[in-house]
Amino acid sequence: MKTKMEKRDIETREDVIRLVNTFYDKVRENTVLGYIFDDVAKVDWSHHLPKMYSFWSSILLGEKSYDGNPMQIHVKLGKETTMSDVEFSEWIRVFSENVDAQFEGEKAEEAKIRGANIARLMLFNIERS
Repeated sequence: MKTKMEKRDIETREDVIRLVNTFYDKVRENTVLGYIFDDVAKVDWSHHLPKMYSFWSSILLGEKSYDGNPMQIHVKLGKETTMSDVEFSEWIRVFSENVDAQFEGEKAEEAKIRGANIARLMLFNIERS
C-alpha cells in the first residue's frame, strides 16, 4: 500500500530548482500564460531557468546569487502583449498551487506570499508605464 508523499519545506537550492522547473512546466502548458513565454517573449529556457533558480534562491534562501532587473523586463514585455490582472492572477494561482503540491512550511508560505506580492507589483508598474 502506497503512503502519501510527505511534504517538507523549501530548504535547499535543489528544492528551488524542483519548484521552478515544475512551475514553468505548468506555465508553458497553461492557455492563459504559455503563449506569453513561448510566442511573445520567446524565452530561451536554458538561460531563463538558471536565472529563476538564482532569483528564488536569493529570495527564499538568502543566497544573493541573482543579478538582474525583472521589473524592467516585464514592463517592456507588457508593451508587447496584454499583461493584465487576468494573466497575473493566473500566474499567482499556478505558482501557489505548485508550491502547495510539493512543499509545506514557513518557506513555502513565504514563497507564495512573495510571489503574489511580486506579481502585483509588476502589474502595477506595467499599468502605469
